[in-house]
Amino acid sequence: MIALIGGATILLALIGVGLFGLLRGPAAAQTAELQTTTASSRPAPRESVATPNAVAETKDAGRFARSVGSALFGWDTRADGGANAWAQPLIDASDGDEANGVAADVRSYIPDGALWDELRTYGTRQRLRIEAIKVPDAWAAARSQASALQLPPGASAFTISGTAERHGTWKGTPVATERAVSFTVFIDCPDSHPCRLLRLSRPDASLQ
Repeated sequence: MIALIGGATILLALIGVGLFGLLRGPAAAQTAELQTTTASSRPAPRESVATPNAVAETKDAGRFARSVGSALFGWDTRADGGANAWAQPLIDASDGDEANGVAADVRSYIPDGALWDELRTYGTRQRLRIEAIKVPDAWAAARSQASALQLPPGASAFTISGTAERHGTWKGTPVATERAVSFTVFIDCPDSHPCRLLRLSRPDASLQ
């Protein structure tokens, strides 16, 4: 979210949204926390209006997780269709049994409703610069403690770390913010079938 305050320094209020992860049960309604960051003096790049992209259909677990991360943090309020248009490709990439949970997770990450409309007045768009992706050490312990029915045989987890970049316009002046993000993507890559999304961790509460 770009909420800008006039003065010597332009401050932006970013919305950090809480998620329930794979091991914490059903996801609850969207909540928001305000986080203030300093606006960058760099001009926003001239770019066309983005459109939602489908998550990669692949058997490569790492590539699939990377594609999920990019889709989760990449959106453009200037585009038609609203927040649902950006959430749908991720829901379409989910495992059928986990679709409701994934939908709740995704909608918590992506601004919705009145917040989306407010961000649109600033032409807000966001993208993720992925800097690291790895299988967390805690995943082996989680698998060993799970019962046979809790996790499918092809389940895996990837913790993604990177920088979420937001650009927008305030009173005709381009502004930008950056913030570090970390989250875990839980996926299933069954033999001979493309990977599917199981759940998402809470942002900045990823498995290590």
